[in-house]
Amino acid sequence: MLLGGPESEPFAKQSSAVKDTYNFTVFMVPDEEYPNAVITDFAALKAKLGKKSPIKRIGLVGVNEMPHAVYVRLAEGFNDAELIDITGDYLKLRYVKSAWEIEQAKKATRLSFRAYKAMKARVRPGVKEIAVAAAGESVCRRGGANGFAYQTIVGSGARSNAVVPTATDKVMETGETVMLGIAPRINGYAGTFGHTVPVSGDYTAEQRKYLTDMVGVLRDVKAQLKPGAIGKDIDKAGRNLYLKGGYLKYIVCPFAHTMGLMEAEAPFFGSNSDDVLRPNMLVNVDVSFFGHPTLNGVRVETCYVITKDGAEALCPEMENELLKILG
Repeated sequence: MLLGGPESEPFAKQSSAVKDTYNFTVFMVPDEEYPNAVITDFAALKAKLGKKSPIKRIGLVGVNEMPHAVYVRLAEGFNDAELIDITGDYLKLRYVKSAWEIEQAKKATRLSFRAYKAMKARVRPGVKEIAVAAAGESVCRRGGANGFAYQTIVGSGARSNAVVPTATDKVMETGETVMLGIAPRINGYAGTFGHTVPVSGDYTAEQRKYLTDMVGVLRDVKAQLKPGAIGKDIDKAGRNLYLKGGYLKYIVCPFAHTMGLMEAEAPFFGSNSDDVLRPNMLVNVDVSFFGHPTLNGVRVETCYVITKDGAEALCPEMENELLKILG
């Protein structure tokens, strides 16, 4: 059954395979009136569900994201049941993807590459960041995206230090680089790219050097992506290159994470990760640094599916676009 508010009920009945819906005060817009809606509460739900057998335990997914008021009302309504956070175990069920899920992610990733080309074409001095985002989002919507896993990233100059700099009305300037990223969803599954391109069309020598270093990390981390690899060993390959290049103090995120409904979701293969890479995982190599005194922030990112032989690019064209910086 689906529990929600009166305004979401028609959408739920139209869009969900689950048609058994209930309206709760805690999900309603405060002070709004819904004269034709039937409103219930968790105590009534407990009575309904408990007719066949008592409700002794309730598993909760997403406790950290649950509004406090919802949790309190739920606990009050099921006051003699044990509430158990099963988020971790539940998420592990999504680590390995089916062939259908992989196909949706592949479509979304290839769509993001088409968006990248449209966004890059709009990058030049005097253009607003939001115009670049509009170009990419238009391509995604026309290509069948039913939403986005994050707000479109367009961050030029010092704004690229924001890690996920969503587009503003800032005008791009000569000599800057601009961080780009978009994450369309196809049938709910995300794809993405990350790149940092020169506003004027050509990198300075310093900009080209740092981008070459970051793409080198991407290449070497990808080489670690084989079934059986351990998260902290995957991370070590990139971390060693960061140490050699002097970038370690600007690192914010590890270099590899999985993808699915979100562009970034568990497991994250960081320096303390004991997670094991398995076939049919979707893994993004996401290389970045932020806060550099002259270079600001940079990101290069593309997506892979893990096969028995290693990492296979979901969009070879995007991978080649990044790797060509290496010559």
